Amino acid sequence: MAVRPAYFIENNKAVRRDFEFQWFPGFALSQKQKSICALHSAVKSADVNAAPLEISTKGTDPLGVKMSAFNLKLGGYTLENIFQSSKIFENGGAYRDLLTVSPKDAKRDERLKSSGRLIRFNYDNCDFPIEPKTVFYDYIYIMAAAESLTADKIQLIKNYNYFTDIEFNPQKSINTQAKSAAIIRLMLNIYSELPQLNAEEFIKFHRAFVNA
Repeated sequence: MAVRPAYFIENNKAVRRDFEFQWFPGFALSQKQKSICALHSAVKSADVNAAPLEISTKGTDPLGVKMSAFNLKLGGYTLENIFQSSKIFENGGAYRDLLTVSPKDAKRDERLKSSGRLIRFNYDNCDFPIEPKTVFYDYIYIMAAAESLTADKIQLIKNYNYFTDIEFNPQKSINTQAKSAAIIRLMLNIYSELPQLNAEEFIKFHRAFVNA
């Protein structure tokens, strides 16, 4: 058995709930999809009106696959490269050269571990705080979704009300594309479309509407 979160909208806020389900070990895609199916079954058992969507390349729904962070680009760069190259530490950063290496190399760059405490992010000449913890990742994900997906594709997100990411383990990491997708769903509820919020406006929105 395993426990993983799903993100959804409740009382006009993006929230999280953890679900226990049968885990199918192994790296094969078929095993991942069995685990996704089991997780979604747990979600549906808890809410008869649930319409879950897996946000990853492991899912079977084409929309969820398109919304995977691996398939989204912002300004021609992957989200991983943008995220790592935007970190500013007590003793260094931002390391902009990480934009042009492989995402794996960007994540593993030794400077990210040897530059002291992370104090903020800086992207497109805008500073982002480290609290709320996921605000910067959510911002670049949503910006990338707006850039990479058509308006019609984004509207299809309204057909779903729970969002999962089978590879995300909250005990090991903080950011997840499932949470970011739930925020998109909330924005569609509020604005009917993805609004063009600047950094300051998005941070304010995140603090007010995201409890996940």
